Amino acid sequence: MQEASGVKATALSLDNYVGSDSSEFKPAEKTNRDAADKSKCPFCRIVADGTQGLVVFRDSISIAFLDDKPLFFGHTLLVPTTHFPTLESLPNELAGNLFQRVQLVARAIELAMSADGTFVALNNKVSQSVPHAHIHIVPRRRKDGLRGFFWPRQAYSSVEVAKEIQKKIASQIEMLRSKP
Repeated sequence: MQEASGVKATALSLDNYVGSDSSEFKPAEKTNRDAADKSKCPFCRIVADGTQGLVVFRDSISIAFLDDKPLFFGHTLLVPTTHFPTLESLPNELAGNLFQRVQLVARAIELAMSADGTFVALNNKVSQSVPHAHIHIVPRRRKDGLRGFFWPRQAYSSVEVAKEIQKKIASQIEMLRSKP
């Protein structure tokens, strides 16, 4: 595990990240939305040990890691380090702080992926595949083909490709955080 200026880049069990098509994708374990046992939450496991995802950013309130089935390479999830299942369950002061981190990660993704911008989204209950509040930050390019709400997802073509993208985004976060 490498740490620089508060950014942790971690090793990963990459089983979910790599594959040539969706039939090779192994989805994260789903949990009951009302489950009190947070140990079953895949995002809580990433927070706890940092080895289940390709982490690009971490601080005391949040962690950001590459989505294992991205819309576009560089698609990152930012989650609070404390388990809150939905947007409504987030304390107000945490919601604002999380979106300050979203701003940082979104800018880093634009730089790292040479993107024209980012798409930022939070599914709340409906279409929320993991009952832990999380924010999607997706690199976008003009005419990238993403239209409406049918978004085909893909796995990274190799562990090396995913790790290279992780390093690029983490490096940009470090650079942005070091600016006064």
